[in-house]
Amino acid sequence: MGATRRDVLAAGAGCLALIVARPARATPESMASAIKAFVGEAEVQTGKVALDIPPLVENGNSVPLTVTVESPMTQQDFVRTIAIFNEKNPQPNVAVFHLGPRAGRAVVSTRIRLGDSQNIVAIARLSDGTFWSDSAELIVTLPACVES
Repeated sequence: MGATRRDVLAAGAGCLALIVARPARATPESMASAIKAFVGEAEVQTGKVALDIPPLVENGNSVPLTVTVESPMTQQDFVRTIAIFNEKNPQPNVAVFHLGPRAGRAVVSTRIRLGDSQNIVAIARLSDGTFWSDSAELIVTLPACVES
C-alpha cells in the first residue's frame, strides 16, 4: 500500500530547514569580468558611443536609457552589437542588442531596473571588430530591489 498524503506531509515536517537566501549582487569585479567575456582581449576605446541616462533617479524601478553610436550603418561600416552592463544589480549583464546595416541608425532605448546607485557601461562592437564605450554614474534615491 502506498503512502498517504498525510504520511508524506508528516515525514516532510521532520526534515524542514530554514533557508535564508540573499539576493545575488553584482560587483565592479563581476562587471569587469562580464565586459571581458564580451570583448575578449580587445581594447575598449572611449568615444563614438553616447549613453544617455539621468544622473539622478528618484525611483529605480524604471530607469530610461538610450545608447547612440556614431556609425554610417552601411554594408561596410556598421554596429554589430550594443551591450549594457551595471555593477550592483544581481546580474552585471543588463542587455545585448544585435544590429546590422539595415537597422538604419545605431540607436537603442530601453528601461532598466536598478537596485542602487551605480555605474552603467555601454559598449558597442563595430563591424571592423573594434569596441567603443561610454559610461555614466547615477544616483538612485529609491532602489528597486529593497531588502527587508
